[in-house]
Amino acid sequence: MECLGCNLANKNLPVYVVFEDEYVCCFLDHEPFNEGHIMILPKQHVFDADELDENTANSIMEVSILLSKAIKKLFNPDGITICQNGGVFNELTHYHMHVVPRYRGQSFASFYSEDEIMIEDEMKLKETAGKLIDVISELKK
Repeated sequence: MECLGCNLANKNLPVYVVFEDEYVCCFLDHEPFNEGHIMILPKQHVFDADELDENTANSIMEVSILLSKAIKKLFNPDGITICQNGGVFNELTHYHMHVVPRYRGQSFASFYSEDEIMIEDEMKLKETAGKLIDVISELKK
């Protein structure tokens, strides 16, 4: 079975990578809730959280903190939602975690509504990725 998540995490499909290490690839969601919405995927195939090995799980948590700091610095959100959908709700059939900047008055339920699907403009994704890469580089110094 061809895994969409494996192809994304290993850059076999076009993605706007903002950070990666030996275990994970982090890139912009192409249907973002807000600008700066990032997905974290393991490079090795894993379906659910309980299948993560210790190194990958640690990398996911460490990078979620780094990405949160970068999002706060760049977009100044009112908060950040970090979530993972498992089981039948895992539409990629590959473990992934969302790191989403949030602002007052937003209903996160609308993110899961099929009525509001928006594919982000490619130029905007490229611009956002560049900004995040710069901020992440600063934070890692």
